[in-house]
Formats: sequence, C-alpha cells, structure tokens
Amino acid sequence: MCGIVGYIGWQDAAPLLLKGLKRLEYRGYDSAGIALLGSTLSVIKQKGSVGDLEKDTVARCAALSGATLGIGHTRWATHGEPSDSNAHPHLNTAGDIALIHNGIIENYFSLKQELLSEGYVFLSETDSEVLVHLIDRVWKRDQSLDLEAVVRSALRHVEGAYGLCVISSREPDRIVVARKGSPLVIGIGVDEYFIASDAAPIVEHTNKVVYLSDGELAVVKRDGYSVKSIENIEQEKVVTELDFSLEKIEKGGFLHFMLKEIFEQPDVMHDVMRGRVRLEEGLVHLGGIHDYLDRLKRARRIVICACGTSWHAALIGEYLIEEFARISVEVDYASEFRYRNPIVGVDDVVIVISQSGETADTLAALRAAKEKGALVLGICNVVGSTIARETLCGMYTHAGPEIGVASTKAFCAQVVMLYMLALALSRGRTLSNDEIALNLKELASVPEKAARILQLDSQIKSIAELFKDAKNFLYLGRGYNFPVALEGALKLKEISYIHAEGYPAAEMKHGPIALIDEDMPVIIIATRDNTYSKILSNIEEVRSRKGRVIAIANEGDKEVCRMAEHVIYIPQASGPITPLLAVIPLQLLAYHIATLRGCNVDRPRNLAKSVTVE
Repeated sequence: MCGIVGYIGWQDAAPLLLKGLKRLEYRGYDSAGIALLGSTLSVIKQKGSVGDLEKDTVARCAALSGATLGIGHTRWATHGEPSDSNAHPHLNTAGDIALIHNGIIENYFSLKQELLSEGYVFLSETDSEVLVHLIDRVWKRDQSLDLEAVVRSALRHVEGAYGLCVISSREPDRIVVARKGSPLVIGIGVDEYFIASDAAPIVEHTNKVVYLSDGELAVVKRDGYSVKSIENIEQEKVVTELDFSLEKIEKGGFLHFMLKEIFEQPDVMHDVMRGRVRLEEGLVHLGGIHDYLDRLKRARRIVICACGTSWHAALIGEYLIEEFARISVEVDYASEFRYRNPIVGVDDVVIVISQSGETADTLAALRAAKEKGALVLGICNVVGSTIARETLCGMYTHAGPEIGVASTKAFCAQVVMLYMLALALSRGRTLSNDEIALNLKELASVPEKAARILQLDSQIKSIAELFKDAKNFLYLGRGYNFPVALEGALKLKEISYIHAEGYPAAEMKHGPIALIDEDMPVIIIATRDNTYSKILSNIEEVRSRKGRVIAIANEGDKEVCRMAEHVIYIPQASGPITPLLAVIPLQLLAYHIATLRGCNVDRPRNLAKSVTVE
C-alpha cells in the first residue's frame, strides 16, 4: 500500500523521484506528490496519477531544478478520500518539515485531539498528518535535538504501522527514514542514495541495497548512512545484491504488465523448478527447507495461511500435500488466523505464503504461529522481504517482479512450489521413488503445455468480446479445479468490476443454481479426471436453465464440445497438474474482458499490489 521514494546525492532529484513513483504506482495511484529540498522546501502534490503530477512539476521545473534531495509518494487511500489535501507529502505549520508515510497510525485520533488542543491546525483527513505535527511538537519542546532524535522521540508515541521519510530545511543534508510493518529499502550508489518501498525504482541506478527491519530508523546522507533501532542502538546491516534487472520491470512490448506477466508464466514455472527438480535422479531438492525436512514430515498437521490469490494457491497446496504426503492440512485466511485463537503448537507446521513477503495479515499470522511454538515456513517471491527474514526456513519462488496488481505469474509459481513441497514430503513416507519420478516428469512438462495455451489468446479474446457486457459470471470446478474457479472469478472481479463467484460444481444445486438464466455466463472447468462424469451433469443442469456455458476442457474432448456454447481446449494432464494449465485461459479471459470494457488492468480501482495494512 502506497509507494515511497527518496533521493539524496548529486543529480537533479525531481525527475528521479517522478520516474521512481511511476515504477511504484502499482502500490497506490489515487494521488501523488513530491517534496524537494534546495534553497527552500517545496511541495507539489495533487489528486490523480503520477502522470498528472509530472505535468504540474514540468510547468514549475524552473523553480524546482537544482534540488538534489527529495522525497515522493503515490497513495492508496486509507484515511480520507483521494484529494489534493490528503495527498502526501504533509507539512508542519511552519512549512519546514515534510513527511511521507505508508501504513496506518492506529492511535492517530487520540494524538490528533492532543495536537488540536495545543493549537495545531490540520489540513487533511489523513492519519499521516498527525506524524509531521508530532515531530514538530517534539522539536519545539527541545530545539537542541537533531532531526533523527525528534523523529525517534515522536515515534515512541505512535501505535500502528509505518514506513516513512522525513526531511527538513532545518537540516538540509539528510533524510530520516523509519520502518515498522511497511517495507523500506535503501539503494547504495556512488555518492548518492535511493530510498523506496521496494527495489523497483532503485534497480536502474544500483543493484546494492539494504533492507530495513521493523523497529529500525536510518539517517541517509550524501556521504553515507547509519541504521539504529528505535531505542537508538546501532544495527549492523548486510548489503544485498538485487537478483533482477531493469528489463524485468519494463513492459517489453506488451500493452500491459498483466499481459506480459501472463505470457511469462512458462518461463517462470521453469525457473521455479530450476535446480530443484532433478529428473535424472527422480527427486526434488528444496535447499531452503532441507535441514527441517524430517521435522516437516513428522508434523501432526500443516496449516497454510495466506490472502487473496495466495490463499487460492494454498487450497491447491492442501489437496497436493494431503494426496501425496498424507499429512493433514488446513488452509486459513491469514486475516482470520490471528484473531480466532487457533489451536497450534510445537507439533504443527505453519506455512505462510505471500508474493511480496510483506502482507500485513500474513506477517501477523506468522508471528502468532511463532509465539505458539509452531515451525513456520515461508513461501515468497521477494528476496530480503520481512517474511523471508522472520521465518525459520522457506523457499523463494523466483518469479521475478510482478507489477500487475492482479496476480498471475506469482500464483503459478506458488502452485509449482507447493507441488514440489508435497513431493518432497512424500519421499520415504508415502510415495515410491518411481512414483515421485513420474510426478516430477509430469511437472516438468507443464511449461511447454502452458506455452501452447497462450497461443489461444486470440480465440479467448473473441469469447471475451461476446461476454464483456455481462453483469455476473459463475465459475465452477471440482477437486483441484475448485480453487481455480475461485481464482478465475477473483481475476474477473479485480480488473473488470464484473460480479463473479467461484463454487465447487456440486454446490451449484445448493443455492447458486437460482441465479442461472439466459443472461448468466457459466465458466466450467471440465477436464478429464475422476469427477468428469459429474461435471458433465453440472453442464447439463446449467444448459437446462438456459445458462451460457464456457468450458475449459482437454484437447480432443468431443463430448464437452457438443454440450458447451464455447470450449477452450488445454493439453491433457493429471489432476494435480491441471490447475497450472486451467488457470491460464481464465487469466486471459479476465484480461480481455477488462480491456474491452476500458478498464486499466494494471491499476484496478481501490486495489494496490502489496497490502501492508490490516
């Protein structure tokens, strides 16, 4: 939620900040602003996109050029609707302190009442403005303190989550940054430093970064940086090299990041398996959990916590682990896990899944599970993320940066990872070496099959043209394909704003069938597995009520072709593999319906990529 950038060095800061904000718009895009510190402290901010802000900045560039220190922000609204006044940065009354903030200040109301009683005037509805006035109050009470000390003192009164940057014309040679719950990374250049919510704006300038941990505060100057805890204790930080290039965060000729990321999936699935699937030996090697594999196999139960698309991947993981390894698995919404006093102990394993590794609800579940003594394993995409640092063991998906707000390639990467985990847990326990080798061979064939499905893009777009004006969609699947139905419906809701619901196909007759009429498109995943005959019966039930059936079926299936209005054929695969193939047509269908409706698929309304608030 929200994008933060900062720069201090020798270059003109304004264009660097604006370019960085554009790379972060997937984190929030309802308003944007920058603060530049040159001879004076100047702020430009407004409702709308970074592009809108850039036009305003260009018009004022003569007054702003030459500033080599600045901070910028692109917002995802929490407190206060999108508006010029609610946009960041926020200033104190004197106009000599500027602050940008990502997160939520939970006790902002009581702090605001204190500040109002002392005569402070608020110009916005945000919780963030409280912080800049709080800092100002500390400084007024003790003018001998430096900016670092006043920020540290102010934050001791704050409850909630924050990633923030503060600059002041009183100390025009530094940026003070702090983190609790919202990610921040410092990029290390040559006589220059970059600050951001994630590495996307930094990678074109340097590949050397330092990730701040919760409860840390950093002072960044032109000649170096220091990191301390909120308690003012020096922290030793490891410099990390970024493992992706600028090309990975460019569109590469595609109209949208989402489409690019859908088409990247064959390569992504191959990358997830690289070095892990050893076909010649018939085994899977997961280095990140190797030392804990025996404990994982002895687990009384596995609980998987995730949100959104990752939760759908977790459901598939439940089916995979129970089928292959015969270990009991439960899947929990991370947002519910911490609040329902779950029964978890030292004999349990908790797996947390998050693309960003920063999802607030998932982090809270992770910490709750650790407090109860469970072994916590993390699956995430971002190296150096909080989940990666706070879990005892885990695995990176290596999907590369995912910029599109609606997750696609991260889902496939997570499912591949869970498939490999299930097979690793089954070794020496439930499956023979030959059975594992056969399943690995099947998994290794997926990238080529996925590439064949992508060749159906134009056919899927033609179907999208017929249904783009539908008001509702129903998605049905059974077994491994039930979570795929949920994911397909979510993709359509996220980017086209059409109401859609996913259901187990057998549950249709227990309520949803009342919705079906001649205006209801029903997408049914009808691949050949042990429920195939039941799925055909479900199709007949929809047809008899005049529902319009779009089927996902295996190549050569003439029975489904006879029954459905439209059929999208995917290659034959075993049941556990099918989700990796069946989800791709649903991603493309959602994409094309959304673009045909004129929706911005990379920046869907009300959404942001990394949900770092509860």
